[in-house]
Amino acid sequence: MKNSTFISGIILAAVAITGTSVLAAGPKDRQPASFQELDANGDGQITKDEMTAHRNARFATADTDGDGQLSVDEMQAAAQQRSSDRVTKMFEKHDANGDGFLSDDELPKPRRADKMFDRIDADDSGGISEQEFADAKDKMGRHKKRQNADADDS
Repeated sequence: MKNSTFISGIILAAVAITGTSVLAAGPKDRQPASFQELDANGDGQITKDEMTAHRNARFATADTDGDGQLSVDEMQAAAQQRSSDRVTKMFEKHDANGDGFLSDDELPKPRRADKMFDRIDADDSGGISEQEFADAKDKMGRHKKRQNADADDS
């Protein structure tokens, strides 16, 4: 059982690292805007103009020198700001005792870790072999490529 807990920990760490990489990857991979963010005039409908305005506002915010182009530094700064905002929100939501620290019992419990583990453990052995790990990684890579291709077609 310790082995299964250790493997779960490794998978969760890999997911956390992947999440950070995705965050740094930029706008295409970021969480979608909420309906309220996109519905700028609050009329209960999102227009193409509102979507374009939202995109342009995000670009203008990231384009700190106002030259109409995004540099690596500007994109990294924007990604860092989003990351910082998420961490702040996480603390506000989960720091139950308000001490400025998150203890293990305050951290959100992974919702789908067991399900993901079971999916990767294709032979139901209770452990993930190197081949199963590689297969899952490959499958996730193909899924991402498909998502990116779909996004490029839009």
